[in-house]
Amino acid sequence: MNIFEAIRADHDIQRELLDKALDTSGDTQERKKIWEKLKVELKGHETAEERNFYKQLIDNDMMVEHTRHGIAEHHEIDELITKVDESEMDSSAWLAHLKALDHQVRHHLEDEEKSFFQMAGKVFSESQKTELAKKYNAEMEIQRKEL
Repeated sequence: MNIFEAIRADHDIQRELLDKALDTSGDTQERKKIWEKLKVELKGHETAEERNFYKQLIDNDMMVEHTRHGIAEHHEIDELITKVDESEMDSSAWLAHLKALDHQVRHHLEDEEKSFFQMAGKVFSESQKTELAKKYNAEMEIQRKEL
């Protein structure tokens, strides 16, 4: 597995959890459980990605602006997570903030998968891509346990 496959696998988990969260209603245990799992996945992914992927790209002239953009989008996602958390789960505001989060996350994932990965693929050797995947996956395991 290379870094792009590892990250894409987590993107798929995020999309699935977003779909499930949007399918719920009211202040239910199901909604709470899905929301908590989604937050762990999003926050853990941000940390693992920034430490084990973006960090290796930020000094590359071709990638610096794209990397900064990705990090900025992570901050926007964090702000939306906070808005969802601060809203009553059975309110229309909660759902509105979740929809905004869904839109932002999907935009970010598409940016990465459609253009960022292709450019970053030119920066790393095959062995580096494999090694980055190992570090990324190890970090995700830690993040999932800590959060």
